[in-house]
Amino acid sequence: MAGFTVTRDVRAPAADVWNTLVDWPRHGNWVPLTAIRVVSDRPDGVGAEFVARTGWGPLAFDDPMRVTAWAPPEGGTAGRCDIVKLGRVVRGRAWFSVTPLPGGACRVLWFEDVTVVPHAITRHGGPLVSVPGKLAFAATLRAMAREVESR
Repeated sequence: MAGFTVTRDVRAPAADVWNTLVDWPRHGNWVPLTAIRVVSDRPDGVGAEFVARTGWGPLAFDDPMRVTAWAPPEGGTAGRCDIVKLGRVVRGRAWFSVTPLPGGACRVLWFEDVTVVPHAITRHGGPLVSVPGKLAFAATLRAMAREVESR
């Protein structure tokens, strides 16, 4: 498995950031070459399912995911969403938390622990997956923060 964690402070209320992050199709605004569609009856809560289609033309792949834990931030309490990745190319788990901070800001912590097929890529080259993954998610969280902070 290849794991990494990315943290980003956002100058916006935790509830606003949470609602932005769980608007799954919106992730396509921040993740290059990716479109996300919800495939379950409900877009939110435990059991919600969505598919990220990443790539270009014949080099694209589906990354199906299911929400396994759902606890929005309330009052001064952090929120957390856990996701399992169920694809043929990317498997594993991810989660993010949104923690309220003083002054109406919050901190987003995003964790990924994935296996990429063929498995030898992550078994022998975990850093080859972790480092670009961490850089990509850091850029994604920066783009998300810019969007929510501009409202």
